[in-house]
Amino acid sequence: MMLSPDQAADSDHPSSAHSDPESLGGADAKVLGNVSDLEPVEEAEGDGKGGSRAALYPHPQQLSREEKRRRRRATAKYRSAHATRERIRVEAFNLAFAELRKLLPTLPPDKKLSKIEILRLAICYISYLNHVLDV
Repeated sequence: MMLSPDQAADSDHPSSAHSDPESLGGADAKVLGNVSDLEPVEEAEGDGKGGSRAALYPHPQQLSREEKRRRRRATAKYRSAHATRERIRVEAFNLAFAELRKLLPTLPPDKKLSKIEILRLAICYISYLNHVLDV
């Protein structure tokens, strides 16, 4: 079932569920639709010859919220900021594991342990300490 742009805008609410294959295509199919659904938009300025990318795609005001978010996340500035945030998160995560590792007794004391080994050893050590306190 093909919807006109007016009908598609009205069918964004959950009560209008469709069972055709196009509506079951997931978020990408819902956001992007068919290429034939995109109508060329007139340029606001220029020489009028067409052929520019702005003439073929909708203005940013006509994009859905998901498409705006997807385009914003595609910028180099956003990716760089995201990579920085992720690096800081991973460093904090590794620091927490290092601090936990210092509290666990092993032979030899400087033995290298994986993260899962640290967690399993911590579980065993906590249960041992609980047993010692109960006795």
